[in-house]
Amino acid sequence: MKKNRLGNTDLYVSPVSFGVLTVGNTQLNLTVDEGAKLIKYAFSKGINFFDTAQYYETYPYLKEAFKDIDMSADAPERPVICTKSLDLSYEEMEYAVKEALREMDLEIIDIFLLHEVRQDPDWDMRQGAWQCLKDYKEKGIIKAIGISTHHIDVTEKMASIPECDVVFPLINFAGLGIRKGSGHGTPEEMAAAIEKCADAGKGVFAMKAFGGGNLTGQYQKSLEYVSSLKGIDSIMVGIGKKEEIDRLVSFAEGTLPCDYQPDISSKKIHIDPGDCEGCGSCITRCPNKAIGWNENGIAQVNHQICLTCGYCAPVCPVRAIIMY
Repeated sequence: MKKNRLGNTDLYVSPVSFGVLTVGNTQLNLTVDEGAKLIKYAFSKGINFFDTAQYYETYPYLKEAFKDIDMSADAPERPVICTKSLDLSYEEMEYAVKEALREMDLEIIDIFLLHEVRQDPDWDMRQGAWQCLKDYKEKGIIKAIGISTHHIDVTEKMASIPECDVVFPLINFAGLGIRKGSGHGTPEEMAAAIEKCADAGKGVFAMKAFGGGNLTGQYQKSLEYVSSLKGIDSIMVGIGKKEEIDRLVSFAEGTLPCDYQPDISSKKIHIDPGDCEGCGSCITRCPNKAIGWNENGIAQVNHQICLTCGYCAPVCPVRAIIMY
């Protein structure tokens, strides 16, 4: 599979890539051995780019998957690993960096991001953590730094931040989860922000092309839309099965049949407890009253009466509604 240069960095990544969150305990909850075998299979098929995060608790899968791979800094065929942290302070981020190195048994980290940067004042509040990432890049322990975000305004801001090497924004053709300030944004606005970042030399890889699984039924349209945008170097997709790897690779290599239609009959709608803010928008929108509050004050789906219509997903302000 061809590799794309990630902006102005020295990192070259596959045009489709593996989001490791899916295999972890908040979604499929695969064993470490099962998840590691899936990651190794993807790597054998040409996918060399893997995304994780401190709070995903998926470091053990990557450590196991690549324990027999030369992961030294100058290894020519090493996978590219991105991780992220929600921390605000210098000290907290320093711990997160050292934790990632230790838990994945790495000498260096290819990409480290501030996780889910929101509209101001979030960026200002996280300058301690950002300074830590800059310092560890200067030491050569991190190769590239940047942010992940669902926000158009944050993506635009990164185009003018010289130390930011890479941006990981949310983008899909339906606009699911795209934010602008405190409201909703459009795919066109996010695409324009992505182009600004690319023009400024930032590497850009996209998240949520399938809108958290809600657009999987429109598989090719979803991937074709994101891959056609100017500035997208890779599309990060949550993966949980070998057949998902095979069809993703087929898409990237141009061999996927034009009439391909995935079977989504067994997929269910879930509320990610780590993202839900308890606003109640999905509860109000559900036509079958299948979503209610749980004991922790966040939304929960009753799968016995859920119609899997997906009407709830567009109204969620934080993209907490996923389908798998």
